[in-house]
Amino acid sequence: MASEAQRPPLSLRLATNGFIVVWLILAAFPFLWTFWGSFKVELDFFSIADWTNALTGTNTRETHGSAFTLAGYEGAWVQEEFWRNVINTFIVCFFVVLTSLTIGTLGGYALSRSGFKYVFWLLIIALIFRAMPPITLVAGYMLPFFEWNIWGILPTTIIVLVAINQPFTLWMLHSFFQNIPKELDESAKVDGCTQFQAFRHVIVPVMWPGVITTGLFSFLLAYNDFAVTSMLLSESNRTMVPEIAAFLGTTYTEGNVMFAVAAVVSATAPLFVLVMFFQRQIVSGLTAGAVKG
Repeated sequence: MASEAQRPPLSLRLATNGFIVVWLILAAFPFLWTFWGSFKVELDFFSIADWTNALTGTNTRETHGSAFTLAGYEGAWVQEEFWRNVINTFIVCFFVVLTSLTIGTLGGYALSRSGFKYVFWLLIIALIFRAMPPITLVAGYMLPFFEWNIWGILPTTIIVLVAINQPFTLWMLHSFFQNIPKELDESAKVDGCTQFQAFRHVIVPVMWPGVITTGLFSFLLAYNDFAVTSMLLSESNRTMVPEIAAFLGTTYTEGNVMFAVAAVVSATAPLFVLVMFFQRQIVSGLTAGAVKG
């Protein structure tokens, strides 16, 4: 009887489930529609005369003999060599995440265990720095990069992305470390560990979900960046997002929209796989960061 009394009313459960279903449909629709359209020609996917052409593939069938075609993917990956941009993206993301987590874990741990009052102001300054639009920060790097002839290459872009991303990782990891009792450090020291050994062998394994969560957010910030990478990378070193924008063309240059559509699907699919693979660690990390230990 008690369990039945605690159950929400049927109408509330139906309304909640209905809302979730509608939300999922609305959230998934843009990607599913883009995925479907990536196998069509531009006259079908962006048809003005009849929107159902995007479903039936009338012009696609006339052009390629089938309602589906891989012309967009072939044009992006083979003709325009989009695979080079994919490699550049993962190089940038790897070093941004590696550097940000290394500095963030050491800095966050040191700040969380420090009793000095300046820690609060350091974190506030970091928060203000992170709140500034990245485009305003990039302008300060342009002149020295041009003067030193290091503009347009991946290493300098990685440095700038780390500088922009570091306050975020510092804040997140600091909050995770604060939720770990200091008694763990003291117990490790009693057993003969140094401060760094206690950090490496005791603290980091406990907050590993928090490291993964922070690393994933750092990866997404670098992966999806457009402002920094488009301004600091040359055409031959572009990452995926600026290259997708280049596929669309400008008012002065003709673009190929279907190359961009296929590239969008190619760039989005790995994110689904990544989130699904680390979903358990993400949930654990977010929970650990929200609950005081």
